[in-house]
Amino acid sequence: MNLKRVTGFLAGGLLGAAAGFALGIFAYPYIFLADIVAAETVDARRTVLARGNFIHANPSDPIHYGKGRVTVYEGLLHLESDFEVGPGPKFHVYLVPENKVTPSTPVASTMFVDLGRLKAFKGSQNYPLPPGVELARYGSAVIWCEQFGVLISPAALSVER
Repeated sequence: MNLKRVTGFLAGGLLGAAAGFALGIFAYPYIFLADIVAAETVDARRTVLARGNFIHANPSDPIHYGKGRVTVYEGLLHLESDFEVGPGPKFHVYLVPENKVTPSTPVASTMFVDLGRLKAFKGSQNYPLPPGVELARYGSAVIWCEQFGVLISPAALSVER
């Protein structure tokens, strides 16, 4: 009988610790990072290669949304000052070959280019393009949640002429 109590106590403790850890992973970005606004600038002499607008890919999903403009310069992707996404864990900025990205697009299995982890959920941010990246091969910029494999927001890129 005493062994049952100890086993129950240990199992409850492990389940409680796991639930607390999971809750912490989900709650951390909302509590500690959601109010950070980035304010990086771009040298006005850079040549604009493409522009796009982030959209709410799935309007029935109130958690995963995005909005704002993106500009691609020679060697740099810039999220404009009006950029905003709903907070979450491990968001990354990708260049994706597809021109139209939807929640059903298999982004993770495409030949995407990971430009890095999102620096803030709001505001202007710069992401250097790796050497050798040919922008003509990439039709969209997307915000992607690596932790859960979820599309947060896509932006179709229009090449400047």
